[in-house]
Amino acid sequence: LEEAAFQLQQIFRIDISIALNILGIESMRAGHYRVAYTCFKLAADRGYCKAQFNVGLCYEHGRGTEKDLEKAAFYYYHAASSCHPMAQYRYARYLLCHKPENEWDRHQKAVTFLEQAAMAGITEAQAYLGVFYMRGLQPKEERGLKYLLLAAKNGDAQSRYHVGVCYEKGLGVQQNLAEAMKHYRQSAAAGNRNARERLR
Repeated sequence: LEEAAFQLQQIFRIDISIALNILGIESMRAGHYRVAYTCFKLAADRGYCKAQFNVGLCYEHGRGTEKDLEKAAFYYYHAASSCHPMAQYRYARYLLCHKPENEWDRHQKAVTFLEQAAMAGITEAQAYLGVFYMRGLQPKEERGLKYLLLAAKNGDAQSRYHVGVCYEKGLGVQQNLAEAMKHYRQSAAAGNRNARERLR
């Protein structure tokens, strides 16, 4: 009986969190940012990762609360630790953009989260990792190209452009100007100005 009661409590807790998060999303769409933030925060404090991510967004963009990147990172971290892919991407970006570069453990944690997000299909993480590996202190061109190709296949025109550069210059792949032109054309067709310039 105690086990059944505990299970019911857990279900109720999760259902309340889901309902609060949905209410927050609807409030955000209606422009009621303060109400949305409050709903997200209530669900986030119950441990619901989707709401934790949404609280992070509120703090990052100053919606319904004051803008605070450290608080945003705190909530992104909690959601990322529960395998929320977009939170993994945003937390990793925070670590790489707002923390000293010489802190190796933070750097490694950021790369790990980026790779998890990229493998979960987050195009932004794939594109970021691709450029990150290409431009690092010790470039890993083949790995960078792998992520750029993933992002390009997901429709990212900028990554498609970078793939073209890789083929043109032989970065991580054997130089192939015909293949480079193909990627530049696809990127240019999607509106990428750099690709148009490169084609010329």
